Amino acid sequence: MSQPAAAPAKPPAPPPPMQGAQLALATFAVALATFMNVLDSSIANVAIPTISGNLGVSVDEGTWVITVFAASNAVSIPLTGWLTQRLGQVKLFVGAILLFVVSSWACGIAPTLPILLVSRVVQGAVAGPLIPMSQAILLSSWPKEKSSTALSLWAMTATVGPIAGPALGGWITDSYSWSWIFYINIPVGIFAAGVTWMLYRKRETPSRKLPIDVVGLGLLVAWVASLQIMLDKGKDLDWFHSPVIVTLGVTSLISFAFFLVWELTEPNPIVDLRLFRQRNFLGGTIAISVAYGVFFGNLVLLPQWMQEYLNYRSVDAGLVTAPLGVFAVILAPVMGRVLPRSDARIIATAAFVGFAIVFFMRSKYVIEIDTWHLVLPTLLQGIPMAMFFVPLTAIILSGQPPQRIPAAAGLSNFVRVFCGAVGTSIAGNEWNNRTILHHARLTEYATIDNPLFRQQIDGTQSLLNLGTPSANALFDFTVNTQAAMMGLNDIFYVSAIIFVLIIPLIWITRPAKGGGGKDAAGAH
Repeated sequence: MSQPAAAPAKPPAPPPPMQGAQLALATFAVALATFMNVLDSSIANVAIPTISGNLGVSVDEGTWVITVFAASNAVSIPLTGWLTQRLGQVKLFVGAILLFVVSSWACGIAPTLPILLVSRVVQGAVAGPLIPMSQAILLSSWPKEKSSTALSLWAMTATVGPIAGPALGGWITDSYSWSWIFYINIPVGIFAAGVTWMLYRKRETPSRKLPIDVVGLGLLVAWVASLQIMLDKGKDLDWFHSPVIVTLGVTSLISFAFFLVWELTEPNPIVDLRLFRQRNFLGGTIAISVAYGVFFGNLVLLPQWMQEYLNYRSVDAGLVTAPLGVFAVILAPVMGRVLPRSDARIIATAAFVGFAIVFFMRSKYVIEIDTWHLVLPTLLQGIPMAMFFVPLTAIILSGQPPQRIPAAAGLSNFVRVFCGAVGTSIAGNEWNNRTILHHARLTEYATIDNPLFRQQIDGTQSLLNLGTPSANALFDFTVNTQAAMMGLNDIFYVSAIIFVLIIPLIWITRPAKGGGGKDAAGAH
């Protein structure tokens, strides 16, 4: 007589939520690691000219410091779910922090560009799991009914980091040495790793040996890296007029097609694309990613325009954008209280409307604008920023079982970061195109046969005591400045429209409360 099959073992119950001072310290350590990561994604941007000069390379070569970090980071983010199952959440998170510290030290002491680039590749790769793992660990630490508060605190650090990066990077580079933009990670990372291990080592998640999806990993590296490099270098190489860009584009397209087919049919995929079958994950991920792409593209253009055409120093341009974090910090605890009792879709919709209003205000900029009118929309933008990340993250992670939280967080963050790179590239390219178009329109009648143009040049010569070549050069400079302003206004106006158009994406999802029921945590 055959024996009945044994029932499958139940997964171990998750550890109880933390409380009191232990919870506060744990949240601070995890948030600090997140802040360190997102800060490093933008802090090097303003230091590229200095780094290039000190290492004896051109600025174009120096920009690879940003490109290789972004490419390796984009590849590693979607691997978070698979790595978590292999290593466990705590070991993966603490190990990533320590490797980030070591690679930061290697970046700081790098004597040549190749060594710096290798160090940045490692730094970007180990930084990938930090953000999605920080979300998963925080959600497992807080009581279920307060998961929205945990997400609010995470969003606060994730928002402030990229904003503070340019200003802090400019100040460190000007006052000390570019190496210190990497060295500052060392004490921060050691503290975050030590506290996290001390508090979480007994809360490790189960791990199991999974087969390595070598083909899927290779295809992921091929399409993400080639696409990221294409986006970063496209403008410098004149896009598809360059054989290099064409090759990268074809490689990325073919690799991506094979990647989709392989991952959807592989029993143990390196990236779980089946998550997109869930309505909340699909709608929430697309909404937050498109919105982030538009937001981040504009965030890059604004200080660039201030430095190139308004003669702001890099530090000053960073300080003008810094008020974006004011309301994001102030309203974070408010969101933690409001979201559990609200429909996350309504809050996210209000955030998108707020973004649209801010970008419409910016579309009215003029070249004579003063600092206050630059700061005001940036300050107000902090309000929708505080209402942006948390509700959409709650929607994305709504109802996910504990073991799928890292994979869902990793994949959604990958799409968001990827759209940020695409948005930056598109915004920069379109600004350049619109500037050229407005320049052509403004100079259409600037010919020697036009009496009004001759009168303008003659007036400039007599007023400023300039020769004809100098007067013409001044006229061209004025036209370039005005054309760039008009082109940027076009980008702002279209950005406002995009935020309105993507609101329906929020409403294809099911209601997700910040606490209770199928909440954002889903991890208890």
